[in-house]
Amino acid sequence: MSAFHREKVLSVRHWTDTLFSFRATRDTSFRFANGQFAMIGLEVEGRPLLRAYSMASANHEETLEFFSIKVADGPLTSRLQKIREGDTILVGRKATGTLITDNLLPGKRLLLLSTGTGLAPFASLIKDPDVYEQFESIVLVHGCRQVSELAYGEQLVADLHEDELFGPMLNEKLVYYPTVTREPFRNRGRITDLITSDQLFDDIGQAPLDIETDRIMLCGSPGMLDDLKQMFEARGFLEGNHSEPGHFVIEKAFVER
Repeated sequence: MSAFHREKVLSVRHWTDTLFSFRATRDTSFRFANGQFAMIGLEVEGRPLLRAYSMASANHEETLEFFSIKVADGPLTSRLQKIREGDTILVGRKATGTLITDNLLPGKRLLLLSTGTGLAPFASLIKDPDVYEQFESIVLVHGCRQVSELAYGEQLVADLHEDELFGPMLNEKLVYYPTVTREPFRNRGRITDLITSDQLFDDIGQAPLDIETDRIMLCGSPGMLDDLKQMFEARGFLEGNHSEPGHFVIEKAFVER
């Protein structure tokens, strides 16, 4: 299995019955851009069982962090959710993915739109000093069904606000907007509806969507990605990729099993 690094699990935290995160060692040769993903997994009966996972840690951190869903009968996640400190995971040697700022045209406001564990690549990006240099404002939106599912993101942002380096940058530029669809909460509704109605922008006290200034990254459920892509393209936004930057980019590697 020379295509993989064998990394040791350092810690595991179960946030809800369906969500957990874990940290692992990081081989010094493993390089990635913030927002990218790698194939990770476990060795099962002598063979690698893998899925694409975005790094939730930043590329300047010495350890790796991942944020995962639990699926009772999922080929990988049914096993991965049982890992403990000291266990071994496999991490592919090559990172890739579209959620990097090089794939976006220059802009002033960066919208990071996520649902569920689609938050993971943005957990990496909001720990990237270069992102704060490139954009005047960064809006991190995290949509979930229940309030309890927001816990990972809320803790992440709270910890960064307390950080000596990132605290001042967050206070000046980052707006965190959690929203739920199935319980009472200060922000309610699907991301698509919140943008279409301008409710999101009214709530954060900023101007509505503007193709001249807004650049967007999307990561989440397939339904959410399809809806938002159609909405943005109807407004003239172009999807970017490695060969040609655009107004928005989508990460389609999303762990559901």
